[in-house]
Amino acid sequence: MSAVIEASGLQKSYAGQRVVDGLNLSIRKGECFGLLGPNGAGKTTTLRMLLGLTEPDAGDARLLGLPVPQAAREARIRVGVVPQMDNLDPDFSVAENLLVYGRYFGLRDSEVEARIPALLEFASLTNKRDAKVPTLSGGMKRRLTLARALVNDPDVIFLDEPTTGLDPQARHLIWQRLRELTSQGKTLLLTTHFMDEAERLCHRLAVMDNGRLISQGTPRELIDRNIEPQVVEVFGERAAAWAAAHAAQYSQRFEVSGETVFCYVQEAQPLVAHLQAQADLRYLHRPANLEDVFLKLTGREMRE
Repeated sequence: MSAVIEASGLQKSYAGQRVVDGLNLSIRKGECFGLLGPNGAGKTTTLRMLLGLTEPDAGDARLLGLPVPQAAREARIRVGVVPQMDNLDPDFSVAENLLVYGRYFGLRDSEVEARIPALLEFASLTNKRDAKVPTLSGGMKRRLTLARALVNDPDVIFLDEPTTGLDPQARHLIWQRLRELTSQGKTLLLTTHFMDEAERLCHRLAVMDNGRLISQGTPRELIDRNIEPQVVEVFGERAAAWAAAHAAQYSQRFEVSGETVFCYVQEAQPLVAHLQAQADLRYLHRPANLEDVFLKLTGREMRE
C-alpha cells in the first residue's frame, strides 16, 4: 500500500536542544498509526512538522504525496485535525461550529449544511444540534471536535490525545468511531498516553523518546520483541523485601516500583505457586501488554 505520510531524517532543535532527531516514518493508506512517548519525547513537534506548521531544521516530509511545508496548504485541504485541547467557539451552537469551520476549507454553506446531519449522527450529537458549546459535557465537546475534523471529508486525520480526560463510556464511543473511519479507508495518525487505546486501535505504532523512534511494529510485534510473555505483579508492605530475597529466583527480570514488584517471566506457574504460600503478599498474574513495553523502553521515572 502507498504511503500517505512520510518522513526522512527529520530534525528539529529549540534553544540548542534536539527535540526531534533523525526521524524516519512511513504511514500507509487506511491504517491507524500510533505515535507513543512520554512528555517531551517530541511527538507534538513531529505532528507539527508533518502538517507543515513547523519547518524542520533538516530532513524531508511528505503529506499525501506533497512536500511539506512547501505545499502544506494544498495538503491540509485533505486533512482533518483533532487537537490536544478543544478549541471550539463557545459563542456558536454545535451546528454553527461545523458550518463556520467548513468555510476555512472553502466549502459553501450549503455543502456543509448537507453534511451536518451525518456528522452529528456520527458524533451522537443529533439532539444537540442547536446547543451552545458551554452546555456540552466534556465527552460531547470531544465528539464535536472529532466531527468538526471530518467537515472536509479528509483522507488523513491527525489526532493528538483524542480521549484525554474522558470517562470510559465516552472513550469507548470515540474508539468505535475511529474504527469506523479506518474501515472507510481513512488514515489516522494518533498520539495517546493510553496504552490500551493504542493496543486496541493501532495497526502499527512507534515508541518515541528523546526525539528518536526507538521501536516500531504492530502492537503484538512490539510485545513479543521487547518483553517476556507473562507478568506477575506482587504488592504489599513486604513486597520489596520479598523481591530482594526471592524475585531473581523466579523471574527472568523484575522491577520494584513503590510497593509493587513487577516480575517478568516466561512461565508464571512456579512463581504463582510460591506466592500462594505467602499469606501477607497479594499478586496479580496477567499477560504482558503494551504498557509493559512502553515502561521498559522509556523508563518508569516521571517526566516534567
